[in-house]
Amino acid sequence: MTTHTHRTVDAIWRIESARIIAGITRIVSDVGLAEELAQDALVSALQQWPDSGIPDNPGAWLMAAAKYRAIDLLRRNKRLGERQAELGRELEERELLVPDYDTALDDDIGDDLLRLVFISCHPVLTTEARVALTLRLLGGLTTTEIARAFLVSEATVAQRIVRAKRTLADAHVPFEVPRGAELCFRLSSVLDVVYFIFNEGYSATAGDDWLRPALCEEALRLGRILAEIIPMEAEVHGLVALMEIQASRSSARTGVSGEPILLFDQNRALWDQLLIHRGLAALDRSEALSAEQGPYALQAAIAACHIRARTPEETDWMRIVTLYGALSRTAPSPVVDLNRAVALGMAFGPEVGLGLVNALAGEPSLSRYHLFSSVRGDLLSRLGRHKEACVEFESAATLTRNTRERELLLERARICAQKLQFGNDAVTK
Repeated sequence: MTTHTHRTVDAIWRIESARIIAGITRIVSDVGLAEELAQDALVSALQQWPDSGIPDNPGAWLMAAAKYRAIDLLRRNKRLGERQAELGRELEERELLVPDYDTALDDDIGDDLLRLVFISCHPVLTTEARVALTLRLLGGLTTTEIARAFLVSEATVAQRIVRAKRTLADAHVPFEVPRGAELCFRLSSVLDVVYFIFNEGYSATAGDDWLRPALCEEALRLGRILAEIIPMEAEVHGLVALMEIQASRSSARTGVSGEPILLFDQNRALWDQLLIHRGLAALDRSEALSAEQGPYALQAAIAACHIRARTPEETDWMRIVTLYGALSRTAPSPVVDLNRAVALGMAFGPEVGLGLVNALAGEPSLSRYHLFSSVRGDLLSRLGRHKEACVEFESAATLTRNTRERELLLERARICAQKLQFGNDAVTK
């Protein structure tokens, strides 16, 4: 197989794999088995397409090939129940005898994909397992790619995926979209997984890179799919809005050597206007669907305040303070309070912000959170208390696992030490 053909097949698989696995899961009621059958179809494509050429509708070809394997399995496996046997005969009559690649991707595919989303992000799984399974089944990423993205071994990722499939099978998780209160609960889990993936790409927790664009792109793709198949859920659009707006700043968030550039220092001309437009449109849809904004819509509204400001000085900090107040009531957490302290410090002065940060000092969940020390260091620096700020920045540097972030924090500590020694006018780097 030529390199070009191989790359083409890889690209097709990335695009089509989730829909194929979803469609086959509907037939065999086992997500692990469905993935195996879909992979078998991919192997057939790798064997046949170099000679026959890539079909006009490769996704339909793969779906049909996987369905035929599912039908064959249903016919051969006598342990399956009567319902599955009947389904196998029905599919055989409809498709096996008269192959129809054009209709292989049928009208149920949107529902099937949504069911696959809810299975991959099922609360019965750990967060790490949900993320790994989501990237594998919905993103089409290989074990190697997932391991590289999260800086863990391939064996660890493979184990998480295997255990996730086994857990789902043992728990007899049905291939269905939940309803009522269960839908709200499960949807929250889905959105959390997608945003976790985005955040790991937007501000990597560890490693040598500040950004991992591939993860941001994958999360955005998943979010956009959700917005298409659950169009009436306000929080889905809120999450998409948040990710689109945050992603719009990516090009301005690092320098030529990959070093982080903080929001106030970014060249706003580099912000992606198309992503901004899409994000604000998604936020409008979210707000139109629900008068009561959820956590993601509120965070998107905060991000919109930054994106609408042509300069840092034009930022509507009073509006941001109000939005953080609403967020703290909707989804209370020490991290939200910490961010609200930053906003208060910008709206009313660093001393006000520092007072709230100091009140959070005894919060156990913030004791090893590097951004707590970083925020405190920034507020102390703005108050001219450079010695204390230097200590905070150095403390934050010891807590972060990201090399680029550590370098940034140590540089800020060095500047504070320089100001302490030579005065505030010293700007030598």
